[in-house]
Amino acid sequence: ASAAMEDLDPETAKQARSKQTGGQKEPAQMPAWAFIGPLIFSIVFFIFTYKFIPLFLATELEKVWPVLAGRVAFNVTDGGLRLGILLALLYSISRFKDIRRTFQYHGAEHKVVFNFESGQPVNVTNAQRFTTFHPRCGTSFLFVLFFLSMPVYALIPFDGFVAKFLCRLALLPLLIGVSYELIRFAAKRRGSLLAVLTAPGLWMQRITTQPPSDDQTSVAIHALEGAMALEKSQGGELVIA
Repeated sequence: ASAAMEDLDPETAKQARSKQTGGQKEPAQMPAWAFIGPLIFSIVFFIFTYKFIPLFLATELEKVWPVLAGRVAFNVTDGGLRLGILLALLYSISRFKDIRRTFQYHGAEHKVVFNFESGQPVNVTNAQRFTTFHPRCGTSFLFVLFFLSMPVYALIPFDGFVAKFLCRLALLPLLIGVSYELIRFAAKRRGSLLAVLTAPGLWMQRITTQPPSDDQTSVAIHALEGAMALEKSQGGELVIA
């Protein structure tokens, strides 16, 4: 929120912060590196874990089993490894108590978003009636991204490891954009074929979301209210796409 307020003029930003804090002294702003550092780490981790490692393993398997030399077979193997790594990582971290608690907050977020989109008054009682499985979740997005990558990568006409890896990096922004639009489309048209294809992403949320407590749901409601207040202070209106 502090970063977003930098777009406001100083007086408006001061008033907005004063309202949010109830007139109390503002907390110190986080330095830029506190945002940039985790962002860079996340990008590098994603590329290494879900691009480099699956491609490297598929390339090594191709040397052992020449049948994988074909584009389709190679990229199905590459995609299968990518999904396998994602599932293994999610399941492994879900064993930790703190992560399970984080996944409960994740579930609370989904319930509150469903509540907000339903048009009903947003409160704990109403939110708890909804499911924790949301079609526009980042978990569903990752599944669609990984699944869509397989046929797209099969079209790459290069055979060398470096060339394949660089092409994957170049295509990543395009695949991210298309995947995002696909899950939005599927969420609006629940009975469509595309919604069926994105269903595995909802199944994966059985790992990444857990039923929240009333207190956790209350936290999610306050987060939504804070986001709406910030948008209003900037002259806009919160829209959950």
